[in-house]
Amino acid sequence: MVESTLVRSLHLQTAAREEEEAAVLQAAQGLETRSLTAYYGGFLAVRDISLTIRANRVMALIGPSGCGKSTFVRCLNRLHEVSRGARVAGQVLLEGQDLYARGVDPVAVRRSVGMVFQRPNPFPTMSIFDNVAAGLKLGGMRGRAQLADTVERCLRQAALWDEVKDKLRQPALALSGGQQQRLCIARVLAVDPSVILMDEPCSALDPISTLRIEDLIRDLRRSVTIVIVTHNMQQAARVSDDTAFLLAEDGRGGCLVEVGPTRTMFTNPTDSRTENYITGRFG
Repeated sequence: MVESTLVRSLHLQTAAREEEEAAVLQAAQGLETRSLTAYYGGFLAVRDISLTIRANRVMALIGPSGCGKSTFVRCLNRLHEVSRGARVAGQVLLEGQDLYARGVDPVAVRRSVGMVFQRPNPFPTMSIFDNVAAGLKLGGMRGRAQLADTVERCLRQAALWDEVKDKLRQPALALSGGQQQRLCIARVLAVDPSVILMDEPCSALDPISTLRIEDLIRDLRRSVTIVIVTHNMQQAARVSDDTAFLLAEDGRGGCLVEVGPTRTMFTNPTDSRTENYITGRFG
């Protein structure tokens, strides 16, 4: 009886802390979609997704291949519209501002909502230093000292500085795959984004590089909001605060089945389809 009472008390304390944290974070809303729908020509890829991604949290997007996860994240920074015949309906709001509103510059959107892709894509003809500095120079930064300070800060944030500080003028392609991916993250950080989107950023990396990227994700959420697409359930459980499960059924486009704190999603999901996917019964 004593043990049962103690356990019940601990559960109540934990629930109270989680409710308090949720109330604070809800006030600091980061990114929101309202009835977001996306097409490739006549093909419906994403259907009517309304989702709140809270500031300074890591949101994992999970779901079977073809359910629209990558399309969804490309809509968040207006990369989807670059594809021929692609179109978007609904809203994407960053701190209350509709990113698809008339007059909003897509280039400015992509600076505020950065993207890290599945495979590292450093600029092949540029040095390590110039890869990080490229966006800064496009934004008008010219002072050598200021550029150097910013490049160092971003490489430190990306946990890469100690490995490259003596070879900043070497080609970026001389780095390993994991180092190239962290360089791409440093390049995104250089333009001071509010949100970083990561589309399976570890799928092409070895286990050691993967762990370094995961450690980096946990560190970065102190300063930015992160959305990560992953097929790795263990990775989603390790790095994310919240998880959203997407599913495409009957050829009607990917839709949001369930979203919630990662711990709850992985231990007590409300929808049987979520449980079946997480436990490997399908997908």
